[in-house]
Amino acid sequence: MASILETRDLKKYFATQKAVDNISLSVAQGSIFGLLGPNGAGKTTLIRMITGIFYPDSGEILFDGKKFDPLNDVAKIGYMPEERGLYKKMKIGEQTLYLAQLKGLNRKDATKKVKEWFIKFGMESWWNKKVEDLSKGMSQKLQFVTTVLHNPKLIILDEPFSGLDPVNSNLIKDEIFNLAKNGSTIIFSTHRMEQVEEICNQIVLVNKGQKILDGEIKNLKQQFKENLYSIGASAIPETNGSAPFEVSNTMNDETVIKINDGKSTNDVLQYLLQQGVVIHSFNEVLPSLNDIFIKVVEGTAHARQFQEIKD
Repeated sequence: MASILETRDLKKYFATQKAVDNISLSVAQGSIFGLLGPNGAGKTTLIRMITGIFYPDSGEILFDGKKFDPLNDVAKIGYMPEERGLYKKMKIGEQTLYLAQLKGLNRKDATKKVKEWFIKFGMESWWNKKVEDLSKGMSQKLQFVTTVLHNPKLIILDEPFSGLDPVNSNLIKDEIFNLAKNGSTIIFSTHRMEQVEEICNQIVLVNKGQKILDGEIKNLKQQFKENLYSIGASAIPETNGSAPFEVSNTMNDETVIKINDGKSTNDVLQYLLQQGVVIHSFNEVLPSLNDIFIKVVEGTAHARQFQEIKD
């Protein structure tokens, strides 16, 4: 699949801090791409270079197959920053129209688009309200609308669910899926792993300015799986030297086992049946993104410590 965005060996330093240190990534057209990392990892600096707010110290950004041109390409990008940027004293309808026209829509098209989105999100009665009169969740919905209403090719959402209740979170989530289905590419930046696991199909993980992992979520789960299986059964007898597995965890009617090296699921099932165990369910346990994140970040920290001792 063609890429809408590529960064090649991108670097941005502030004094002695390496905010972004040699990051290369590729975002496929039409994908929902997760940009992950703890606070201070370099996510925001990377986004600000992608959107033309910062210039990289070195490296290259390609947008839609060509070298990124902030002057012309920014209008094709919708960016919802974590620090919201709405004018608090300005009326909501007037402000949304103004921002739509800044993105290249004429007033007639802007008015049509704004009304469509206001109706979709139940915001019709907000037109003459001021932003300062809105709750955090209401402001979040408004910021989302101003980000996407000009149909950008690339949409960057930095913590889009912050302050939203479950109903409005689902509303935004459904619209993210719709936008991707209709051809937009979404970069979803967060440190909330469970949200990314639910929404994204591809991720990059950054920590301390460096890329430490990237790929499709389904492939990463396979890469980091640990031969664990969850068994729902009548009762699993205590293991001994002849068992092809070790019990890892037991909770209620579910037992998590780890299959021994050189053994297979068939070996486990045959052993349990020979022991008279009645099996109700047998499922592979794949690691969560949070599990993978912790493992990779801790592994990277240990590698750095070893390198410092070695040097």
